[in-house]
Amino acid sequence: MGNTIYGDDVARRLLDSSAQLSYDPLTEVDWDTPLDTDFHGASPEWSTLYGTAYWDEMTDAQRKELTRQEAASVASTGIWFEMILQQMVLRDIYAKDPTDDTVQWALTEIADECRHSIMFARGAKKLRAPAYRPHRVALELGRFFKTVAFGEAAYSAILVAEEVLDVMQRDWMRDERVVPFVRTINNIHVVEESRHMKFAREETRRHLARAGWLRRRVHALLIAVAAHVIVTSMVNRKVYANAGLDEARALREAKANEHHKSMMRASCSGLMEFLDSVGLLTGPALFFYRRAHLV
Repeated sequence: MGNTIYGDDVARRLLDSSAQLSYDPLTEVDWDTPLDTDFHGASPEWSTLYGTAYWDEMTDAQRKELTRQEAASVASTGIWFEMILQQMVLRDIYAKDPTDDTVQWALTEIADECRHSIMFARGAKKLRAPAYRPHRVALELGRFFKTVAFGEAAYSAILVAEEVLDVMQRDWMRDERVVPFVRTINNIHVVEESRHMKFAREETRRHLARAGWLRRRVHALLIAVAAHVIVTSMVNRKVYANAGLDEARALREAKANEHHKSMMRASCSGLMEFLDSVGLLTGPALFFYRRAHLV
């Protein structure tokens, strides 16, 4: 009973916060001003090629086009995972009391994610990018994960996806080199996702309180595999050709880029501390986090 009351208290505060500070991307974002190609689509330091020999050879215009394509790819990956997220949350609350604050908050979160998905889609289109989709294996793994994941596995996976995006987008929204409408999109997402992450942490703790040793170990591995698939799907390989680059060379240099790996590790330090604190950073899980350069 104590956990339910505590969960409801958190949900009520999140509902109050949502009522006071939420955005409508259709009116908040400047969709009408033509794209200014003098701006980046993301902070250059977050580019997968920043710090490589290829980056040094690229013109300023090529660098800006690449960051715009990469930002659009990250947005497309965000839409994909938000669709998975919505299905997992809906399944979690399917038979619960809709008058409970926790259920009402979950519905509010789903409504937020619907708006975010439309916002990301419009943003990617304005960046003059195609609809980047994860590769077939990732799509099918996502289909499997959203079907089987429950409890702490579902909410921790939500946390993984949102925390990585959060650190990245906090940099982009403050960066005056980034095109203004993308900065607005990032600001909206950061503000609203901060509530989602708080709820995901509380739900993860609540579900783990009644999880046995085996379930905890299995879910720790499942979350790590999901994290690996999400993070490695963020930047589609087609962004390089669409930015006018040699795709094969760009892929080679991106995969070996120690700067980008260090940026990813830094962005996940708080997340890894949380997973460790709740017993989800097991040896097998760490294998996949290391492969994704998250630790």
